[in-house]
Amino acid sequence: MSSLIKRRITSLVASQKTKFPILALTGPRQSGKTTLLKEIFENYQYVSLENPNNRLFAKEDPLGFLNQYHEKVILDEVQRVPELFSYLQERVDNSKIMGQYILSGSQNFHLLNSITQSLAGRVALFKLLPLDFSELKEANLLPETYIAAAKKGFYPAIYDRDIEPNIFYKNYIQTYIEKDVTELLNIKDLKLFRTFLSLCAGRAGQLLNFSALANECDISRNTAKAWLSILESSYIVFLLQPYHNNFNKRVVKSPKVYFYDTGLLNYLLGIKTEEALIENRLKGNIFENMIIAEYQKMNHHLYLDQEYYFWQDSNRNEVDMLMKNDSGFSIFEVKATQTVTSKLFEKMDLFEKVAAPAKIGKTLIYGGKKDENRTKYNVTSWKNIFEDEENK
Repeated sequence: MSSLIKRRITSLVASQKTKFPILALTGPRQSGKTTLLKEIFENYQYVSLENPNNRLFAKEDPLGFLNQYHEKVILDEVQRVPELFSYLQERVDNSKIMGQYILSGSQNFHLLNSITQSLAGRVALFKLLPLDFSELKEANLLPETYIAAAKKGFYPAIYDRDIEPNIFYKNYIQTYIEKDVTELLNIKDLKLFRTFLSLCAGRAGQLLNFSALANECDISRNTAKAWLSILESSYIVFLLQPYHNNFNKRVVKSPKVYFYDTGLLNYLLGIKTEEALIENRLKGNIFENMIIAEYQKMNHHLYLDQEYYFWQDSNRNEVDMLMKNDSGFSIFEVKATQTVTSKLFEKMDLFEKVAAPAKIGKTLIYGGKKDENRTKYNVTSWKNIFEDEENK
């Protein structure tokens, strides 16, 4: 089925077809990877290695398998047959054909590990995450309020097939998350893992304390680390690292945990309606999560190659997001409020003093609809952060 929504990464992927022998697209399950690749490479054969027969053929006879699919082929969920990668290397080194193989996968760790070992320098790697604001705006599908957007989430099927979000996320957890986790870690107690997942959701936008998380879930610290690593490699969560330059003050060293998709986050928190989200004490964390995740999506869909951080000192003074640039920093305060007051700028002003003489660009991203151009600050509506980034 062709997607109703044009993905921003499309032209970027297509442009590398003549420059690399292998292109690889990774991202969470159901983010639209297969649909995108079939649209870009419409004259290519498509082979799914989720199919048990294809997978058995590829594992037992990789040479025979690649002889059958030797050129212009999309190999989907290719990380499931790591035996193929050394053969792919030999094939493309001998043929010198650009765009010979297109790979996709939803388990980042295994795919990247195989690429690093066998295909370094031969592959252009891209990430397709859930829909970003500009993709939805272009299709006239971005909800009017941040509450509606955060609650609905950003997976393509919800929009393309008009699936009720609570139904989608219930099935997503059962069909994909638990399936991947049981395959990768052989977890026998799925109920315990679901508890872990919910505990991570309750910590979204907060400092990650592995010991506290492990204790609350009644698992070891090493198990908590292993489980979180799987959630990262399956594109369920990501970690935002603290900026370490201490400016003569003690700073925190722990990362913050965020979810790539706030629809999934809301479901895990038991928030089933927009009204419930409005009343929930974690509303501000969920809004912050949505904005930080949006910058992650922007980073990969536009290939910006940007590094994002947060900053927090020992007195809990904090900047929600920070980017280093040539002259100093771009810093961001993220607030769910729809009313702009001078108090919202205080933490950014404090950081400016601490970081002096570095030049600081200060942006408030808030839950309202109107942008404001102030003398010392940019005030940006949550709906316009893409436009703000692209027009710089």
